[in-house]
Amino acid sequence: MRPARLATLSLLCAGLGAVTALAIARGAGWIGSSTTQTVVVPPASQPRAVSEQAILRSAGKPLPGNGFDPARLYRERASGVVTIYAFFGNERLATSASQGSGFVVSPKGYILTSSHVITTAGDTKSVRPAGHVYVEFADRDRVTAQVVGWDVYDDVGLLKVDPKEHLVAPVPLGDSSAVAVGEPVAAIGAPFGNADSLATGVVSAIHRSIDSLTSTFSVPDAIQTDAPINHGNSGGPLFDARGLVIGINAQIRSDSGNAEGVGFAVPIDAARRSMEQLIATGQVVYPYVGVNTQDLTPSAAQHFGFGVRRGAVIVDVKAGSPASRVGLRAATSRQFFAGDPAVPVDGDVIVAIDGQPVRTADDVLRIVSERLTVGQRATLTIARGKHRHRVTLRLGLRHARQ
Repeated sequence: MRPARLATLSLLCAGLGAVTALAIARGAGWIGSSTTQTVVVPPASQPRAVSEQAILRSAGKPLPGNGFDPARLYRERASGVVTIYAFFGNERLATSASQGSGFVVSPKGYILTSSHVITTAGDTKSVRPAGHVYVEFADRDRVTAQVVGWDVYDDVGLLKVDPKEHLVAPVPLGDSSAVAVGEPVAAIGAPFGNADSLATGVVSAIHRSIDSLTSTFSVPDAIQTDAPINHGNSGGPLFDARGLVIGINAQIRSDSGNAEGVGFAVPIDAARRSMEQLIATGQVVYPYVGVNTQDLTPSAAQHFGFGVRRGAVIVDVKAGSPASRVGLRAATSRQFFAGDPAVPVDGDVIVAIDGQPVRTADDVLRIVSERLTVGQRATLTIARGKHRHRVTLRLGLRHARQ
């Protein structure tokens, strides 16, 4: 799988960026004597199945009609969006804090957000949750939240509040695989701490591969939008015209540090998958092959004599990985071609995984992450020179800094 590429623009989290240094005394009224509870579950090879219907039951229905009505969408959905305050430190003194957004997805009190809002993911190698997390609802009432778990690969965090402490208004989840470029969207969140803010725009692009803020891997299938996403929007929902959540607002790409019309949301299909595993086991596991790949284009394939026109060229094989154990070969050199200074001149080309066609490097990440499981045997069809081979390997367990 491919590690995150170096971005040409400054890539910023839409939360507060680096956690803000604060010295907050217990007597200030922010912390009190409550503490969060982090649910820790021993590693499991596979999470047990969790019924999506059981989690999301009574989470609301799509808005009627075919038009895009931001005012109606706001009236119907804003009550399900929350502002999150996460404090890091001991019970008496928090040394740093972050503020972000989130949204209620279940009458049981589950709340989705970004992992970088409620943990140190991206700032430290050893990820730890905030010591105190508070959720603020639309009526400005705050309750203590439990950190259920987090997924550093897709930057998804999961909280839980007691619905007996405050009425919750779950919002329904949509289907991010059906999102089309040009369709209208709305983001609700707390940019710069301004709670219950609405921003509108369109889907600018789909299937974007973006640098992860919280691991060395890329996030596939991100939704790009021109709806203004600013610091504090992290973890908030991106709605379609029907009021269904299609993504979790997570990043902006900017030269100035503010919104410039290039925001990204983690697809809700990926977030849903993470949520189900977190509820089942308290952790999310991903399979691991141990290769870095690069797109093979038809012109480069013809110029350098590859036996196929498209696929994912292996440019690096990690030592001790499943890929290295079955003898997959990486490119031996790269050359300048068609304006690209580093086009691989040889190396194995992955063209299919378990019969699923591979045309780009993103396809490798997508198929392995979404369709395969840790410990499963997978068959890779590779082109080596003019010949094709099938190689079967057993998938390993991905680690955040692998």
